Amino acid sequence: MPSASLWLDALTENWQRAGFGLYVHWPFCEAKCPYCDFNSHVVRHVDQSRWARALVREIERVAAQTPGRVLSSIFFGGGTPSLMLPSTVEAVLNAARDAWTWANDIEITLEANPSSVEAERFRGIAEAGVNRVSLGVQALNDADLRRLGRLHDVGEARAAIDTAQNTFGRVSFDLIYARQDQSVTDWKAELREALTIGVTHLSLYQLTIEQGTAFGDRLNAGRLRGLPDEDLAADMYEATQDLCDTAGLPAYEISNHAAPEDMSRHNLIYWRYGDWAGIGPGAHGRLSFGSQRVGNAAWAAPGKWIEAVEAGNGDESRFDLTTQDQVGEHLMMGLRVVEGLDLSVLREMDPTIAPDEAIDRLCGYGLLWKDKTTLGVTSEGRLVLNAVIRELLP
Repeated sequence: MPSASLWLDALTENWQRAGFGLYVHWPFCEAKCPYCDFNSHVVRHVDQSRWARALVREIERVAAQTPGRVLSSIFFGGGTPSLMLPSTVEAVLNAARDAWTWANDIEITLEANPSSVEAERFRGIAEAGVNRVSLGVQALNDADLRRLGRLHDVGEARAAIDTAQNTFGRVSFDLIYARQDQSVTDWKAELREALTIGVTHLSLYQLTIEQGTAFGDRLNAGRLRGLPDEDLAADMYEATQDLCDTAGLPAYEISNHAAPEDMSRHNLIYWRYGDWAGIGPGAHGRLSFGSQRVGNAAWAAPGKWIEAVEAGNGDESRFDLTTQDQVGEHLMMGLRVVEGLDLSVLREMDPTIAPDEAIDRLCGYGLLWKDKTTLGVTSEGRLVLNAVIRELLP
């Protein structure tokens, strides 16, 4: 069995195996959604020129550490990146083009809210270089949109999807299910409607209540009623798989469904445990340098981050990942995708990972599958993924 040090030596070219991406975090929103625990902030005014300069400066700093790489994807997340001016987007993309060689088929995604104001910016954003947009629709009925704290209605969402489809090469949108007072019949009807719209990628998330959010506070106070129990949520998940499979958008990850050619290349970098640079408030990155893999976490507060960047470095912390750290991350990320992961690579990192006895037991329960050296989770196993992972970790 090769030693961990030999595996770490092989990691030198990890970005070539699984891809190298750039994540850019735009932390500003027009309103804070009650379910959201992302690093997002509502402010009255943003000095976009100052923010563009700061983002460019951080790209230049990271690029100096990662010369000679080929950039596979760029992802603008948030927050609400569609609130960025096209000139801000263009400045970031120009800096990334100067910093690294771009893949011929580079994917450049921007998250957007489907409001009419933001849809008006789509043409300028596309002209800046964005070729894929991901729309946060979240629901296709107005009552639930209001419950979710969204600022758009269904009419605006449908119009924004149409505009996006006429503007960008690829379009995805998000929906949330297992909402308050939602039945399986309700969700099936809504998902069928979504599948008629004609996009080739859907992100379909079960509503989770996180502590520290407005929904979390309401739940703690006994004021968030009508949430489905685990069995009802599982029925909605299974209905999601069936309907999307029939429509030609099978799951390729727990919450993501796509035609084979339209899977999110950027997210696959995460799930295949490639390298990515994380830029912007609260962003995290993973980069390989020789035999070591390094993580970073940027300052989360926008004001603190931009001041730190202007002083020379926007990272709050930078840390080396141990072999055990990497094994755990690779296992947790790799089992999210339907394609599974290479078990031999994991065992080169740590021979005690995923013992055969545990694999055989979980396969017997119908939660895992194994094909030569590839290990994956079944549809049933994805419902209890955290428990499966606990059984495989040493």
